[in-house]
Amino acid sequence: MTALLARLPDWVWLVPVLPLLAVIANAARVLLGRAQGDAAEPLTVRLTTLATFASFVLLLAIDAVALWRGWPGHRVAAVWFGTAEWQASFSFLLDAVSLPVATVTALIGWLVARFSANYLHREAGFHRFYIVLGFFIAGIELVLLAGNGLLCFVGWEMCGVASFLLIGYAWQRPVATGNALYAFVTNRVGDAGLLFSLGLSVAWVGSFEWPVLAGGAHLSMVEARILALGFVAAALVKSAQAPFTPWITRALEGPTPSSAIFYGAVLIHAGVYLMLRLYPLLSQVPDIMAGLVVVGVLTALYAWLCGLVQTDVKSALIHGTVTQVALMFVEIGLGWTTLATIHLCLHAGWRAWQFLLAPSWLMLTRDRPEPPPAWLVNNQWLYTAALQRFWLDRLAVILFVQPTEAIARDVRSFEQHFVDPLIGRPGEGQAVDVHRPLVQADGLPGRALAQFADLLQRLENRLLLRGRGGSAERLMRRAGSYLHTLENLLEQPRYLMMAVMATFVVIL
Repeated sequence: MTALLARLPDWVWLVPVLPLLAVIANAARVLLGRAQGDAAEPLTVRLTTLATFASFVLLLAIDAVALWRGWPGHRVAAVWFGTAEWQASFSFLLDAVSLPVATVTALIGWLVARFSANYLHREAGFHRFYIVLGFFIAGIELVLLAGNGLLCFVGWEMCGVASFLLIGYAWQRPVATGNALYAFVTNRVGDAGLLFSLGLSVAWVGSFEWPVLAGGAHLSMVEARILALGFVAAALVKSAQAPFTPWITRALEGPTPSSAIFYGAVLIHAGVYLMLRLYPLLSQVPDIMAGLVVVGVLTALYAWLCGLVQTDVKSALIHGTVTQVALMFVEIGLGWTTLATIHLCLHAGWRAWQFLLAPSWLMLTRDRPEPPPAWLVNNQWLYTAALQRFWLDRLAVILFVQPTEAIARDVRSFEQHFVDPLIGRPGEGQAVDVHRPLVQADGLPGRALAQFADLLQRLENRLLLRGRGGSAERLMRRAGSYLHTLENLLEQPRYLMMAVMATFVVIL
């Protein structure tokens, strides 16, 4: 029994794998047409809830082992790929940061899966929601438990894809798809920063593993600063810190359960978790630590002021969430990592409950929401700025969206006026010859091929298709007559005997 408990942490890879198995099972049922109607909903729910609950129980067992025998630490399950200088592995890091957060996340995932069964009953995308939810739970557990940056990046991207799909859950509505695209593109900025730092970690540190990378061995101050900046950018974007805050309000377009687990409780804390994981590296760069404090304070003030003027429950809750997450960045910047970890876990559970309760909030309160404070209303400029959310959304459109659209229009114009005429477009060819309308071509390659085909056709007409009496026919008839004469001679007995005797001479 003791040996079994000692090996229990080695099975931590099952935590993200179990929800993925439920995703595969539900997806196979949908593809095979076995997930239709109300009767198919309970099995979809059962598969997802059992998988998430099993992950939660496994994490609780590992937590018990950690309390009894100490933190399991860094565990390598298998080698993924690598070179002589470095390697990427399927490794997991079980310590005082990852295990509490992963356990709380698994519990919230299981509760959301249970809650969604009634909330989304008879929805057109019921099974699709559970497939994406299971995919997200697997991804976020991979982020929290991964022992190296590359495996964390895989889970990071899984969460991004799941977020995009659930924001655009009502894909028939242009607002939903537009908000999903806005959030997806904004988060790609952070992903670029994460990928940039992972590439530098291989070049400068020679490893993806968190213990080696967080230690920052043999790094100069400049290298440590550049390496940390990419991770900080990824964390600020994912946790919706200023100036990247506007995307989080657009993300509320999805169903309430997804808003609860994604932006209220779990996904918005991914950036905080990344900073906690890399705190030993960040502590080597004091100016970045000070920057985290400044950004956290500014974001907290921004979200607090905007939250005071909100008129709907989910918008007020999301600004409260951003405020609390900003305070966690302040705590990390001040070096209070234990407080930040406790704050993260408590806030995740509390905010998940609030978001799940949001649809019933009006019935529970029965009172009008409190108006904004008088000092804010009397300050017209500040009140207007809070209502407009300090124009950050508009500023992002002007600085990023409009230039991107302008570049896209220029590229499209270049393609239409130069590239398409040069290489052609399918289905828009024109007849090469008015006498042969079926032979069509477009673009330089198409016209060149048509000219080559015309040349071959002329050659064929000249040699073979000139009709009876042509030069080619006369040559072929003459050659045929010679061969026919030779065949008649070889059929004579005397020539046949000569051929047999010649064969024997050659053999002997």
